[in-house]
Amino acid sequence: MDYVNFGSAGVKVSRLALGLGLRGQSDAGEAERMIHRAIDAGINLLDCANIYGLMDDRANIGRSEEVLGKAIKGKRDDLVITSKVASPMGSGPNDGGLSRFHILREVERSLKRLDTDHIDV
Repeated sequence: MDYVNFGSAGVKVSRLALGLGLRGQSDAGEAERMIHRAIDAGINLLDCANIYGLMDDRANIGRSEEVLGKAIKGKRDDLVITSKVASPMGSGPNDGGLSRFHILREVERSLKRLDTDHIDV
């Protein structure tokens, strides 16, 4: 696997990233095995989002982060996790967008689902 500098952060990431949208994936166990195969192949850049679930189903929002968190147990320090936030997570006035309130709340929720203390980007 080839690795490149991630901007000016001084971190090396694989040229390939694994996106965790999991659209079309209904089996969390298979998704976890896919993540393990990617890591075993040298991919260290994993991209997720608070809105990602399984099967593109709103009922499964955040499930992708839970699967990723389980899959990376014991490997977290060797990986670079990127995420994003903005999509509406509910119907309330503060449940979407890029307000400080929404971003901080969703980052905290993502950290809990990922079972980690930080998101790299």
